Amino acid sequence: MEHEAVKGQPAHTVRRGGKTLWRRIREPLAQSRFVKSFIAGLFANFVRLVRLTSPLVKGSTQVAGGAYAHLEPGIIALWHGQHLLTPAYYPKGRKLVAMVSRSADAELNALMLEKFGIEAVRGSGGRDSTRHLDKGGAKALIALKKSLAADKNVAMIADIPHGTPRDAGMGVVLLARLSGRPILPSAIATSRRKVLEKSWDKTTINLPFGRSAVIVGPPVFVPADADDAEMERKRQEVTDAINAATAEAYRLVDGSK
Repeated sequence: MEHEAVKGQPAHTVRRGGKTLWRRIREPLAQSRFVKSFIAGLFANFVRLVRLTSPLVKGSTQVAGGAYAHLEPGIIALWHGQHLLTPAYYPKGRKLVAMVSRSADAELNALMLEKFGIEAVRGSGGRDSTRHLDKGGAKALIALKKSLAADKNVAMIADIPHGTPRDAGMGVVLLARLSGRPILPSAIATSRRKVLEKSWDKTTINLPFGRSAVIVGPPVFVPADADDAEMERKRQEVTDAINAATAEAYRLVDGSK
């Protein structure tokens, strides 16, 4: 019964003790590499399930050996909250390096990428100016530039974390200028999904047993001698191109005209 003592203690004392114990072990669990790897494995298997049960619709871009294969290595650019399925749809056997935020929340994302054999570079590629990249962001861009030089594709989230969603930062444009490689504006959508409306980027949780679409839009090239005005024009071009790819992907899976 609820009011009976457990080993001589009242029930409410036992409950309070249980909460205290959970608080004590919660943080060590959250810091455990084993626990994080286990959770990342669950996430990886879930996105594999979505991919397996969500066939691509007609009109999707052929991502393996498709129209843009001759432009590789390239910079795959996507939006925050719309990128979670990327590892499951990326062609096997083609090397990919992805930039992942240095935040603690993004560590699971980095571990999930490892489950797909994708290398993660930690850093933030956003910022609104080429002159104001922090040390971590600058190091990450250098690492991505080296990856492109080694014939590896790279993936970047184009908008700035907790900034304006679906508005490209300058980091992806700067990488294109430094590397001479094209930006490939991309989007993945599924017909079955749950949008987290209260999240800053309206994160989309893709669900299995529906249809899916992958769109890679026309490449964006950034001249090596681009000045600030040209960089801003290219930043807006990238924004418009990813938004167009996203709209087309949703149009395909939702069957709208």
